[in-house]
Amino acid sequence: MTYLLALDQGTSSSRSIVFREDGQIVAMAQREFRQIYPQPGWVEHDPRDLWNTQLETAREVLQKAGLQASAIAAVGITNQRETTLVWNRKTGQPIYNAIVWQDRRAENTCAEMRAQGLEDTVQEKTGLRIDAYFSGTKLQWLLDQVPGARALAEAGELAFGTVDSWLIWQLTGGREHVTDVSNAARTMLFNIHTQQWDEELLKAMHIPPSLMPRVLPSSANFGQIDAALLGAPLVIGGVAGDQQSALFGQACFQAGMAKNTYGTGCFMLMHTGESFQRSANGLITTAAAIPPGPPQYAMEGSVFIGGAVVQWLRDGLQAIRSSSEMQALAESVPDAGGVVFVPAFTGLGAPYWKPDVRGSITGLTRGTTMAHIARAALESIAFQSAALLDAMSKDAVAHGSVPVSELRVDGGACVNDLLMQIQADLLGIPVVRPAVIETTALGAAYLAGLHAGVYGGLAELSHQWRAERTFLPTLSRRDAAQRMAAWEHAVRQTVAA
Repeated sequence: MTYLLALDQGTSSSRSIVFREDGQIVAMAQREFRQIYPQPGWVEHDPRDLWNTQLETAREVLQKAGLQASAIAAVGITNQRETTLVWNRKTGQPIYNAIVWQDRRAENTCAEMRAQGLEDTVQEKTGLRIDAYFSGTKLQWLLDQVPGARALAEAGELAFGTVDSWLIWQLTGGREHVTDVSNAARTMLFNIHTQQWDEELLKAMHIPPSLMPRVLPSSANFGQIDAALLGAPLVIGGVAGDQQSALFGQACFQAGMAKNTYGTGCFMLMHTGESFQRSANGLITTAAAIPPGPPQYAMEGSVFIGGAVVQWLRDGLQAIRSSSEMQALAESVPDAGGVVFVPAFTGLGAPYWKPDVRGSITGLTRGTTMAHIARAALESIAFQSAALLDAMSKDAVAHGSVPVSELRVDGGACVNDLLMQIQADLLGIPVVRPAVIETTALGAAYLAGLHAGVYGGLAELSHQWRAERTFLPTLSRRDAAQRMAAWEHAVRQTVAA
């Protein structure tokens, strides 16, 4: 049996998973790390925490699996995207904490770029909107605000990277300063047509090119892990940002195939093949994770509050004691009783892009119970995801493509059968849950396995993918449209408030 090791560096924890070549999980290890909030709207991580917890879980998972490192064919890395780090090339020390993707400190810089008329240029070259979410303006902030940083950068003494680059630098003892196309595409500095760092955008954000890592396909030789760290000199053969890695792990390799990850937020990606499709419906275009070959693209939409609404019911309202109680409480009523919950705790993401809006619950009556609110909260996850798929379908039709015919799902909340059935009813297409829902880590393992020759190609991976359950729509399209209309009405009320 051949084994692959996936390092999954997330926003709240680092995980390591050993997979068999057939995609089955052998062992898993996970460690949480500290979240740093210096002031409202700022979110940071200590780069050493990211590195140490990832190394600790890698060592732990090998022990749990009862394997020597030499049994691992290759290592794949997947990571929280957009989080921005800068370190000294000579000392390897970070010059500041990692600025996390959620951080909004660069919003003023983004506003200046919009005022300069750069929105269209950025979207055409990168597929992204000008937003503080992405790495470029975070990097600019670091160079401008950390004493001495800009002078060191201009002297070629600093290195920039997203989390994957930071981990690879550490794993290879500073020999490799690299990233992959899917992570580079989240920086607002990478031209996804030419697959190169864009000189015009680097200049617009005052970033010296010497800071930037070398960009490789997602399945490639990213360097060799120092033998002293895990016990053998393992090759890093795959790297991808978490959502593109999940798309790959779901075997969505062809145009029109889509997945939705139900985590704290929800992230829906639709593969568009070699076609760069610019959205007219509030979505962004991004680079898909790829083996060596021509560029591949995907449309993406992000829901800010998905499973986090369940956490709020548990921790904020204390309406449930654990997340596992959610389905039973929501199922105790036949419907939400006219209640609509718009969970805009941190604004509304795609396709609305209303960052300043805050949440609302409408349709309350004397007959409303906590069960109705719980059901409306669960439905809100499905409503927001349905709005994303509707936007994707409109874009697909406009570009002469085929609309999505089924939605593959993963992430922690996809185990909720009621939520998945509501989702299928709203979408009117099958919702398919795979046998292995750890698809983010699995995608990284598959990319590494491709490079190592464990797999013969994408067709073999497609054949290996297995469904655990398929949820078929039971609601008429007319009733589904009425429910979506009620949701959109509640969103308009919330935006207008």
